[in-house]
Amino acid sequence: MAPIRLGYVGCGFMAQKVHIPNFTSLPNCRLVGLAEVRSELGQQVQQCWEIPRLYTDHTELAADPEIEAVAVSADFALQGEIAKDLLSAGKQVFMEKPMAVSVEQAESIVAAGKAAGTKLMVGYMKRYDAGNELVRSKVDEFRATGELGGLTYVRNHGFCGEWICNLDTPMVTSDVAKPAAPAETPEWLPSEWVRPYLGYLQQYTHNINLLRWFLDAGDQVHVRHVDLDDNGYSGIVIFDMAGVRVTLETGRVSHYRWDEHTQIYFEDGWVHTWAPPLLLKNTPAEVEIYRAGETQEISRPIPKPNWTWAYRREAEYFIENVRNDTPFRSSGEDTLTDVRLFEDIFRMFLDQRRG
Repeated sequence: MAPIRLGYVGCGFMAQKVHIPNFTSLPNCRLVGLAEVRSELGQQVQQCWEIPRLYTDHTELAADPEIEAVAVSADFALQGEIAKDLLSAGKQVFMEKPMAVSVEQAESIVAAGKAAGTKLMVGYMKRYDAGNELVRSKVDEFRATGELGGLTYVRNHGFCGEWICNLDTPMVTSDVAKPAAPAETPEWLPSEWVRPYLGYLQQYTHNINLLRWFLDAGDQVHVRHVDLDDNGYSGIVIFDMAGVRVTLETGRVSHYRWDEHTQIYFEDGWVHTWAPPLLLKNTPAEVEIYRAGETQEISRPIPKPNWTWAYRREAEYFIENVRNDTPFRSSGEDTLTDVRLFEDIFRMFLDQRRG
């Protein structure tokens, strides 16, 4: 089949350091167009990556009938509006997380795709990490066979740390300010809590999305308890995910790597996974399986493929599935649940503060 003719919107850090290099490296993808409102920056990135066409904005790119699919990375609220316009214009869309900053915005994005018959994939790269794929398959296997007994508890710990890892991909910068992003946060959210809400959302949307996927919970998730510090960031949130108690531990630490791991407990053992630093290439999540009971055995299975980068694998997945009718693994419809949960978390947090 002919390669996918891809357009890209945005020339920021993630675009230049991660997504544009990954998409241009795929043999079944041709990056043929770039849209950037900062004209000088757009010209420099176009030249750097030898992209044939440059557009003044995403609407001009959307009008190009030869572009089949578009990838987007911009400010949190703005990229959702860009994605909505592209979906409505008949393009298949990949966008960075978070998809939206409010349920209202998320629903409008999904509705645009349904109306136009187009698909949206949200960049939850953790679902495409070979180590996490191994975890998901093992959890499914143990739940089906009962080898480790019943699933009893899940915890995710995310205290961040060093995530760039000296990634040496060249990057062009600009002194021109980015355009102001639209104010699409929930109407009920007080203005002084917008920044904390967005900070918590953009950091931990990955974690909640991954937990739901590990447990195949879909939309069967609700928030049971919220215990966050006054910064609206550090603390613990307890969920019910399809009948399983799940805790999310959030905070910051000045760590030389990346302090995030997930442990899925069964009656007779666990599956444990450690996330690599986000921009550390060719390093999937590490996996440990503990069999308790009579066996008492710890194994460290190696993910296959074993030298891979989750960000490149998500790009491969998007390009490979643009032309079929199958919903993406991290579809817009699925992401609606994550947006709802973050609104629920902050509502509960602010209600507690009010007493």
